[in-house]
Amino acid sequence: MTELLEMLKRHEGSKKFAYRCTENKLTIGVGRNIDKDGGIGLSEDEIDYLLENDITRVIQELGAEFPWFSGLDEVRRDVMINICFNLGLPRLKGFKKALGAMENHDYITAATEFLDSRWAEQVGDRAVELCGMLKTGKYVYLQG
Repeated sequence: MTELLEMLKRHEGSKKFAYRCTENKLTIGVGRNIDKDGGIGLSEDEIDYLLENDITRVIQELGAEFPWFSGLDEVRRDVMINICFNLGLPRLKGFKKALGAMENHDYITAATEFLDSRWAEQVGDRAVELCGMLKTGKYVYLQG
């Protein structure tokens, strides 16, 4: 199998970013056609695998940047993972007041600060749901 993998990588090329193949189809990895028109896309297992890798990366980033992150309860950890996943760490770091409140376990203020932002306007109910979870420490699911 190793020889086959290496041969296919050599013949197809291996790309970390989406690109257009010689047939102008959106392609990733080693010749994976993900184009809406005739492509095979990703399986649910592949989507979950990528998501799990991204979650692991976000947890590592948050833990390295914010010493208080590992001390959060599960719900509030999940909220911070969700927000960082959405914004990326560089933009999340711009929420100085909210992050300061998180560090001080002042979740009401943190939620208020997150809600009073352009991000909250952009993501709407997602922000409302996440900030409800910050305030209560319980999973809150909006009907939608």
